Amino acid sequence: MAKGIIYVMTTVVPGLIKIGKTGSENFESRMYNLERNGYFNVVGLKRKFAIEVDDYDEKEVLLDEIFRKSKVPNSELFALDADLVVQLLSSFEGKQVFPKEISKEEVFTAATAEQQVKSDWGLVPDGEYYISQMVKDFGKVSATMRVENGTFIVLRGSICAPTKNGWVPEIRKTAPISNDILQDDVIASSPSSAGWVVLGHSNNGWTTWKDEKGNPIDIYRKHID
Repeated sequence: MAKGIIYVMTTVVPGLIKIGKTGSENFESRMYNLERNGYFNVVGLKRKFAIEVDDYDEKEVLLDEIFRKSKVPNSELFALDADLVVQLLSSFEGKQVFPKEISKEEVFTAATAEQQVKSDWGLVPDGEYYISQMVKDFGKVSATMRVENGTFIVLRGSICAPTKNGWVPEIRKTAPISNDILQDDVIASSPSSAGWVVLGHSNNGWTTWKDEKGNPIDIYRKHID
């Protein structure tokens, strides 16, 4: 039985992932090449999960068959939720190669939880939502977020508060903000990430973003009584 690694990587394009295989001894060099050079004219690849399994050729064929309707023709790219694929891969028998700091069981649990959160995201109707509030030591922030099919886009022209000392997520570090004004649209992975771009600190995006009537977008979520 041929042993090798099956991996899933995210890309700079939301909802587009790469599923591939490589020999066990080639994993690090393959990841380095893809993360540095991209694949199929798509850049921003980042490793998400990898597992060493027996019969890896056959298992990759199986994955292709399962997800064939979501596959970009003549490529290893798929229009899929990465956490859905991680759920499946982490259920395979084999040795987890990435990430190394947590177990397969923990990866599976986290991916399942993320799937539930993302199902809530899809409940927010397409349209525009707003932040308009005072931030201490700055003044008023005013921002618009457009929701499209569960994707959260902070629109350029939004007035953003500066960050303070401490941890800052990558989305805020790389946001094109000049003179406290967002210079280009920014695609966020969640309402709270979108809030980070604008507020410059951690927040609960479900209560921070409001619809045109002033209702927090939390009203669109499913709640268990």
